[in-house]
Amino acid sequence: MALTRSFRDTVQARLTRDPAFRQALLAEAATALLEGDLETGKDVLRDFINGTIGFHDLAEETGTPAKSLMRMLGPRGNPTASNLLAIVGALQRRSGITLEVRAA
Repeated sequence: MALTRSFRDTVQARLTRDPAFRQALLAEAATALLEGDLETGKDVLRDFINGTIGFHDLAEETGTPAKSLMRMLGPRGNPTASNLLAIVGALQRRSGITLEVRAA
């Protein structure tokens, strides 16, 4: 059976209409990165960016070219910690979401 809507389109639509989902997705990306799962963290960040501000606006916010951001978060990308923190910080500012790190 063929899907009528792609998974990515479904995620983007939900990001547009559901603030709790936006917050959970950004938190999931940060958690994956903090746990050392760079691939999952990059994938989730990419979905969040595509469903919210887009790479063009993120580039303006971070001062990093959009193509560089796309490469960093692509399958073979290897972003530095400073780049990841700049991206997450910009996403927090633009989305109004504040993430906290707590010791477990």
